[in-house]
Amino acid sequence: MEINSLGYRTDLFLLGLSGSEISDTGPYVVIRTPANPTFWWGNYLLHRTPLQPGDLERRIAEFRTEFPEAKHVALGIDTTDGVLGVDPQEVIAAGGRVDPSVVMTASSVNAPKRPNTTSTYRFLDGDDDWQQVVDLSLATSTMTVDDGYREFTRLKVAHERKLVEAGHGKWFGAFDGDRLQASLGLMLDGKGLARFQTVQTHPDDRNQGIASTLVHRASTYGFEQGAKTLVMVADPDYLAIRIYRTLGFNDSETQLAISIPPA
Repeated sequence: MEINSLGYRTDLFLLGLSGSEISDTGPYVVIRTPANPTFWWGNYLLHRTPLQPGDLERRIAEFRTEFPEAKHVALGIDTTDGVLGVDPQEVIAAGGRVDPSVVMTASSVNAPKRPNTTSTYRFLDGDDDWQQVVDLSLATSTMTVDDGYREFTRLKVAHERKLVEAGHGKWFGAFDGDRLQASLGLMLDGKGLARFQTVQTHPDDRNQGIASTLVHRASTYGFEQGAKTLVMVADPDYLAIRIYRTLGFNDSETQLAISIPPA
C-alpha cells in the first residue's frame, strides 16, 4: 500500500501493529480500530487526493457508509504540501474543522539549551506507571473529559502499552520521585524510521526544560537502536514545536486532517 505522507504512513504502521484493520479501496484507505471505536484517528478514511468542489459531501457520505455507528467524521488527505483543494470555509460550514500538522524529521539532534537535571528519566515499567500516563493524558487534554473520553484514553494507552510490550519501542517518562511529570513514546519500524508518540507534560511541570530533555534522551536512544530518521508530528500553533526545532527537527511536510465532532 503506497502512502505519500510520512506522517500518515507511520501512523498506519503503528495502528497496524496495535491491531487496527487497514484496507485499501483505491480512492481511499479505511482504518478501523474496533477495540476503541471512539478513537477518531483510529477510525477514519484516508483519501488519496485533495478535495474538489462538491467532494466533501460525498466523502462524508462514504465515511457514514463505512462507519454507520460512528458519531464523528474523520477524514485524512494523503498530501505532503498541505493543499486542501477547497476553501476551508466549506468544511466549517459542514460543522467541521481542518487541522494541519507539521511532520518534522531529524537525522541528528542538538543538546537542550536548558537541560533539566532535577527529574529522573527512565522507561515506563509496571501498572502504576501506565496508569499515570492515563492520568497525565487526561490532565493535558483540551477535550471535554467525561466518562466516554476517560474510556477512550484508557483504551488508547492500553494499545500503546501493547506496542511497547511487544518490543516495537519504548515509552519514556520524567519523574519527580514516583510522580510522572512528562511522557512520550518512540516506536521503531526496524528499517531506519523512529516515530514519536504523544509528547505531553503536566501543566504543573512546564517551563522547566523537562520536555526538551526527555525528547533529547529518547532521540539518543532511537539512534542507538539503529534509527536513521526520527519523525515527529506537531501542532503548528502549539509552543512545543519550538522545542523540537531547537533540538534539530526540521519541518518536512504538512499533514491534513478534517474532523466533524458528534452533533
